[in-house]
Amino acid sequence: MKLEWSLALKNRSLLTLDDLSDSEMLEIVKLAMDLKSRRDSGVRGDLLERRQIALIFEKSSTRTRCAAACAVREEGGNAEYLTRNDIHLGGKESAADTARVLGRMFDGILFRGFSQHTVETLAAYAGVPVWNGLTDVAHPTQILADLMTVKQVFGAFKGLKLAYVGDGRNNVATSLMMGCAKAGVDFVNCTPPELAPDATLTASATAVAATNGSTVSVVSDPKAGVKGANIIYTDVWVSMGEENEKSKRLSLLQPYQVNSELVAATGVPQDEFIFLHCLPAFHNHDTDITRLCGALEVTDEVFEAPYSKVFDEAENRMHTIKALFVSALA
Repeated sequence: MKLEWSLALKNRSLLTLDDLSDSEMLEIVKLAMDLKSRRDSGVRGDLLERRQIALIFEKSSTRTRCAAACAVREEGGNAEYLTRNDIHLGGKESAADTARVLGRMFDGILFRGFSQHTVETLAAYAGVPVWNGLTDVAHPTQILADLMTVKQVFGAFKGLKLAYVGDGRNNVATSLMMGCAKAGVDFVNCTPPELAPDATLTASATAVAATNGSTVSVVSDPKAGVKGANIIYTDVWVSMGEENEKSKRLSLLQPYQVNSELVAATGVPQDEFIFLHCLPAFHNHDTDITRLCGALEVTDEVFEAPYSKVFDEAENRMHTIKALFVSALA
């Protein structure tokens, strides 16, 4: 299988989706799908042979860590996992100094942590590509996987409507808003007014969507917002670092739970509908929170339904991260 991608992506960092043109973003999604097809056929490549990727993680992770490690190793490279306990980043050493050290040893750096300023500093000083695996501001690698999942199911983006339901101002919601705008997918953010996205971000995404023939809107009525949606997407109600707001969030977001009633409110046949969640999800399974509260942002009947594509979406984290590594370094 012949793999193709633009040389313009060579040595490129990805800190937010704004770093990619609309066509470049879609090209990475296509490359990820091609890499998946090649992998499914039994081929293990060597496009990252002798390449070294540093994985700097301030936050714990299942999908991002494993996706990145598998992605580079499947193409013949090596991934080094580094936590705050392993290196001096932000402690004895500034992010700029850490970047200048690691950039001389590694071919690329993936960062998952808190501050957007940290990942921007790494990119400014490392001299090698830096990829944002999650910050408090943005989660671009997640959105690439989301878009890949949508493309796998529907075959195209135009004419689709995605309704995000829940905390509308978090990093996933705002990044997804821009990703849909760049792909030409109608996007509705269904969220309480108290959790609405920043007006500047909404205006920016609205302008991008207009160039692609799609729309962006923010509504407080979840049933009205999901009407006609081919995709409902949700995320946890309490993100890492916001645990002190748990009681307030549970009360505020209870009307935004994704359940069978909300799915029915789309009015879309189930064979033309999917449910997505970036995971982990609190959906009646045996976790610390659900033992106390039961299902939160999504019920078990929706999470386990045939139209739920959350584990395809999780797998696609690996393929899209691999596409980023390959397009920048191969």
